[in-house]
Amino acid sequence: MADVKLPIIDMSRAKSHRKELADSVVNALENTGFLYIDNAQGIDFEKMIESCKWFFSKSSEEKNSLSRKIWNPANTNIYRGYFPVGENEPSRKEGFEFGRDITPGDPEVTPGNWFYEPSVWPKEDGTFPFKAYLVDLYEVMHELSLEILRLTAIGLGIDEFSFEELFSKRPCSTLRLMHYPPWEGTNPPANARIEDGKVLTTPAHTDSTFLTLLATFGYKGLELVTADGNWAAVEPRPGSLVMNIGDVFSRMMGGRFKATCHRVVDIGVDRYSLPFFLEPRFDGDIGVNFMTKATGKGDTHVPEQYGPFVIHTMKHVKKYFEYRTLPEF
Repeated sequence: MADVKLPIIDMSRAKSHRKELADSVVNALENTGFLYIDNAQGIDFEKMIESCKWFFSKSSEEKNSLSRKIWNPANTNIYRGYFPVGENEPSRKEGFEFGRDITPGDPEVTPGNWFYEPSVWPKEDGTFPFKAYLVDLYEVMHELSLEILRLTAIGLGIDEFSFEELFSKRPCSTLRLMHYPPWEGTNPPANARIEDGKVLTTPAHTDSTFLTLLATFGYKGLELVTADGNWAAVEPRPGSLVMNIGDVFSRMMGGRFKATCHRVVDIGVDRYSLPFFLEPRFDGDIGVNFMTKATGKGDTHVPEQYGPFVIHTMKHVKKYFEYRTLPEF
């Protein structure tokens, strides 16, 4: 299998060569759907992987204290927090995730809206500033995502800040720490997914959100489907984030940008990654067709809020075992 050559977006050129970089972003999203992001300000890969290893080295009891209610009935969190490796699942991964907390009692948020449930955090031992670092990293990733969207807008020939309103005030975005333990033994269990003679730790999927920024920390294992329909490995690139878009962004572009199918292959060792999933605010209007904005042609704008769209089409999130039990409201 050949490695795929992804376009490289050098964010150090975002001011000096803005239009040129904007055109490169649009070209990449039209043709590969995946790209490398270089020289992103505020990204410290050593601290990022340290945060992963700090958390996943905790005991099962410590991690379980943060588990969602489905795995720990004593807890109230159903969306944020920790999820363990799923028994009899084709995915082999555990994760910890959180979002930007809102002001308690925010009058514009309906009680019971799990998109905005408070994040939960582990007790710290003084060896790593886990919460403080990750809360700051969330904002760095959020701003980087918006800057990429500003470049996208410029490349499309629409107002630079066309996407901003979707993510103002209360974005539903998630930052997640991931650990992929290798399958145990020489023969994987029956529930393990095997494709093309490879054992997977995450089966093929498209992201259901808007945009993903991913730190792979030099680990191999990520593969994507190329334009010719074949699988290709994404070669780790030191000092780079990997970016791709999800189904919601593709939908809002009338399909011009493709949400590219990808998977994670078992590489036989413990693998870590850190993705940031950019999501609109709950009441963000995803009925906008940005291709209509760009060309003046296309579908009529039918307003549709992001949160209700997700809830009413739960297949978008319930394809992932960690979200399968989310309630509708």
